[in-house]
Amino acid sequence: MFVTWRLSLLVAVGVVPVVAASALGGVDAWVAAALWVMLCALLAVVDVAAAISPRVLRVSRDAPAKTLLGAQTSVRLRIANTGSRRIRGRLRDAWQPTAGAPAERLPLEIPPGERRDLVVPLLPRRRGTLASEMVVVRSHGPLGLAGRQRAIPSRGEVRVLPPFTSRRHLPSRLARLRELDGNTSIQVRGQGTEFDSLREYVRGDDVRSIDWRATARAGTTMLRTWRPERDRHVVIVVDTGRTAAARVGDGTRLDAAMEASLLLAALAARAGDHVHLVMFDRVTRARVTGVDGPGLLATMVEAMAGVEAQLIDTDWDAAHAQVRALTNRPALVVLLTAQDDVDSARAFLGSLPALTARTRVVVGTVTDSAGNRPDREDAVDVYRAAARERGAFEASRVAEAIARAGGDAIADTPEGLPPRIADRYLALKAAGRL
Repeated sequence: MFVTWRLSLLVAVGVVPVVAASALGGVDAWVAAALWVMLCALLAVVDVAAAISPRVLRVSRDAPAKTLLGAQTSVRLRIANTGSRRIRGRLRDAWQPTAGAPAERLPLEIPPGERRDLVVPLLPRRRGTLASEMVVVRSHGPLGLAGRQRAIPSRGEVRVLPPFTSRRHLPSRLARLRELDGNTSIQVRGQGTEFDSLREYVRGDDVRSIDWRATARAGTTMLRTWRPERDRHVVIVVDTGRTAAARVGDGTRLDAAMEASLLLAALAARAGDHVHLVMFDRVTRARVTGVDGPGLLATMVEAMAGVEAQLIDTDWDAAHAQVRALTNRPALVVLLTAQDDVDSARAFLGSLPALTARTRVVVGTVTDSAGNRPDREDAVDVYRAAARERGAFEASRVAEAIARAGGDAIADTPEGLPPRIADRYLALKAAGRL
């Protein structure tokens, strides 16, 4: 059972007759108070007995299977009254707080033998599977003082996927990719280019690309053109260790790494390359390989949805072994991690040369967007500014060490890192180095 605010108000109203009885001296104040409380309790018991049991209700759900993080969605509850009396009360769907369900209970009134639909809005604030195991129904008595409460089992779940907000950068990068891979073929051959077509020589073209056999057959000077190679391998390694749990901007470093992974994967898939994803710390948290075409992004977001940062140090030797297991051919390896401290990056830097010796490596790091120097008005601001300067200095030293080991270091804000990683991929394609 439960009691409402009306019962409390009724008990409080009893202060007036208790004070009056004690003032007149006819009845002891404590006796009057006890009699009034007993009367209120009796009314509450009668109200509970008159209330309809929520057992007569049948609950079913209509919930979306998937939604995006931060996107508004809703769950429809179908409540059927199988009893012979009208039921009045309130209902609460027991979602976890990160589902963003409203805190207030929904009003409920169903005539006998009928059904009502209630809509519960959700605004998810966490990735993964959000679930509700029950619906709590309160049936009010006719006096409104108390009623019956029951939790009706009814499981519902929604899979919350990464939002892929960096999708807005994809059209412009695809336009640049089309320029590289079709409309304007590369005229200078590089390591990562393949033959595209023949065309007539124009003054200013590179004479080293003249095809003399085609020239002899055509009777005019013919030139070979080249295009970026397809069917290359792009391996994305997302660090899920303790550094990925740090908050940067409105999210974590892991969230920003997911955005960069999705944008790069979408671009590389359109370019005809094979994309592999590994989310790793000491064990594999998610792995996507052997998936090409339109199903790649859907598979990646599904695999990423339930991954959270672990408060442990990443085993980089094991992570690089995962890369070698995915491909034995020269590939582009993108390591999305947070290497901004010399001491904590020793294990990472020690294992990096073995990887750069056989593949091209890009290391992406998410930095704090609050990099502007504040007004140093007091000691707290001075210490914060000094800490930021020290962190930037340490990060620059790590970036220099990555460059000496043969890798490319890219550091930017959560909004700026995904397009920069994509631009680096396009630059390698254009230069024929992939």
